[in-house]
Amino acid sequence: MVRFKNRYVLCEVLSDDPRCRQCIEERAVGLAVRDAIGRVHGDYGLACCSVSFTVKYLNAYTGMVLLRCRKDSYRLLCSALPFVRHLESRAQRYPCALNTLHVGGTIRTCQKFLIQYNRRQLLMLLQNCTNEEERQCIQKSLLSCSLTEEQSQSGDEEDDDGTE
Repeated sequence: MVRFKNRYVLCEVLSDDPRCRQCIEERAVGLAVRDAIGRVHGDYGLACCSVSFTVKYLNAYTGMVLLRCRKDSYRLLCSALPFVRHLESRAQRYPCALNTLHVGGTIRTCQKFLIQYNRRQLLMLLQNCTNEEERQCIQKSLLSCSLTEEQSQSGDEEDDDGTE
């Protein structure tokens, strides 16, 4: 049996409209990305990327999206992401952009990167605090940005079955 290697692309949805983040859905992101791939790379690029393309994770609150595609076609996917200009959800069209943050071989590496990225963002917020209450709230959030031992042990068990 052949194992297909995948790449996971971590993206951030950037939008001026705050309603955009609250209304996005996995289906809408997937359709917008497929449309962009079709426009940029044509039928060939769309066929290459569609084989195992899926939206693995979407956090509408933070605007983080995790996309999966085959290893041999992730460059086609990454080159088409800047051409996503809007997301359609519930018969509304929201202007937005997708910013690629990280490309990893596993979901776990993308999670680790996301924790470090959020930690850096919180440190930048900490520098811009105006009062002590905000400072304490951000420090509390900063200290809670870590993977616990339970999660790392359960993640190691999943990797032991030979599906790294």
